Amino acid sequence: MAETVVSMARSVLGSAVGKAASAAADEASLLLGVQKEIWYIKDELKAIQAFLRAAEVTKKKDELLKVWAEQVRDLSYNIEDCLDEFKVHVESQSLSNQLMKLGERHRIAVQIRNLKSRVEEVSNRNTRYSLIKPIFSSITEDERDSYIEDVRNQSGRNTDESELVGFAKPKNELLKLIDVNTNDGPAKVICVVGMGGLGKTTLARKTYENKEHMKNFSCCAWITVSQSFDRKRILKQMIRQLLGADSLDKLLKEFNEKLLVQVQHLADHLVEGLKEKRYIVVLDDLWTIDAWNWIYDIAFPKINNRGSCIIITTRDAGLAGRCTSESLIYHLEPLQIDDATHLLLAKTNIRIEDIENHEDLGSIVTKLVKRCGYLPLAILTIGGILATKKIKEWGKFYRELPSELETNPSLEAMRRMVTLSYNHLPSHLKPCLLYLSIFPEDFEIQRRRLVDRWIAEGFVRAADGVNIGDVGNSHFNELINRNLIQPSKVSTEGVVKRCRVHDIMRDIIVSISREENFVLLTRENITVVAEENIRHLAFHGSKCSKICLEWNHLRSVTLFGDRPVGRAPGLCSPQLRMLRVLDLEDAKFKITQNDVRNIGLLRHMKYLNFARASSIYALPRSIGK
Repeated sequence: MAETVVSMARSVLGSAVGKAASAAADEASLLLGVQKEIWYIKDELKAIQAFLRAAEVTKKKDELLKVWAEQVRDLSYNIEDCLDEFKVHVESQSLSNQLMKLGERHRIAVQIRNLKSRVEEVSNRNTRYSLIKPIFSSITEDERDSYIEDVRNQSGRNTDESELVGFAKPKNELLKLIDVNTNDGPAKVICVVGMGGLGKTTLARKTYENKEHMKNFSCCAWITVSQSFDRKRILKQMIRQLLGADSLDKLLKEFNEKLLVQVQHLADHLVEGLKEKRYIVVLDDLWTIDAWNWIYDIAFPKINNRGSCIIITTRDAGLAGRCTSESLIYHLEPLQIDDATHLLLAKTNIRIEDIENHEDLGSIVTKLVKRCGYLPLAILTIGGILATKKIKEWGKFYRELPSELETNPSLEAMRRMVTLSYNHLPSHLKPCLLYLSIFPEDFEIQRRRLVDRWIAEGFVRAADGVNIGDVGNSHFNELINRNLIQPSKVSTEGVVKRCRVHDIMRDIIVSISREENFVLLTRENITVVAEENIRHLAFHGSKCSKICLEWNHLRSVTLFGDRPVGRAPGLCSPQLRMLRVLDLEDAKFKITQNDVRNIGLLRHMKYLNFARASSIYALPRSIGK
């Protein structure tokens, strides 16, 4: 979509302007004879930035504008790469040594002059085709009253939102189906069914975390199944949660640690341990009957007259009907209008008195929750946006919402809702959000790992008197408060330590990232990928036999699986010369000393994360040069 392309182009351009200003002020630019060119690039980019700001508020965005914005985006990336190389050249050696390396000086100078010509052409193209007419405004989107964002974004941070969306009745009804006080009879299978965004997982989680009722079960487990799952991983998780970590460790030792243990060994151990126990297991986000048949047949005892319970959450009512009887299917419905209104007001920190004091606000709130289809996810997402706006702007915002949710709360409508949320993000948060598409579905993302990577990528800029890490954490908290990511682990002090991305939200983030040439995901079933200016690559499988892209444009490589096969370069290949981030924490193979032998060639590297199973005993001395 043109809207997302324009938004991302403006975000990337802002970073390029900052680097151009810094490079132009450097003495080396004068000595290289390119200071004039860099100043020109900076000034012209600032003018283009103003045009893009005008384009963002333009209703009509045609295909020609989209193409031009893509050219601006790619040009900005190239400028950043060139100026990063310029910076490394300047900082890596003394001024006299810089002057002596004539070949290197000439190459950088030619690149900068070529970029100047490209900037001229892109700027002229806007004029030639009258793509954007500048608008005059006393305030920009990113500069709007900052106190509104600071105050409103605090609303809901420490709020138990599940208690605000009418979940009391569904929770009680689900507990009745579980029948916690009946400790005999065969294991019961209960399905919670509803479309994405209704709160199936929240309902199951609140029921699961009810200690008063769960004390009637001798053991419990929460397992996220998702669309693709690792059978060994699921069985190990079930053993660890139901039988204890010691039980799993003992089994793995018996089979020579983790290498020889098979699925059947894990399953036999689990079934034997559950025979005499009253268990409750939640299988969250089940997608296929094959997944259910496999788990049910292999992981649970055939006979267990202890009143055990299995709770399944799924979007597919047909699937639920094949898993259990209709009487044990709980159909979660959208919120009642009063609950939906209450949730929106709570998220935006608006009181009933405010509605009475503002003409038409009550009508706008009613229309908003109706257009959201009374879906908790949609209401919380939109509420996160409204919390940053003045009340007088709510009517205009309502008119921008897609009307599909009013009559057909479909996945496509949710996609448009999430895209709208993305387009309303401040420019500095857009790459931070798209960056989350790197991680697999249902992956629990550690806050520190994410923030450190944002900093390494240059998405976070230090503010006066504020540590850059604190700025990064504030970006993370902004995404939490806007309900674009969900807390999954919170410390006793209330600090979010880990997060997840809602599956619908992730679908949209991946889609936008692909459109923006921002992140490329490789999966098991992909054999050929043809892309050019991809900046971030994530391996979600090892069987991608051929990847055709410009490796020297990559800024991050992340592995979530086995060692890539095919024509991918080595982990520290000179082909990856612009790499800033190499994240191997979740690699499923041993990283050897030979893998990092050439890491000193990656002179832009700012974040390096090895898997715990690596056999690295020392980093090459060249890494610090």
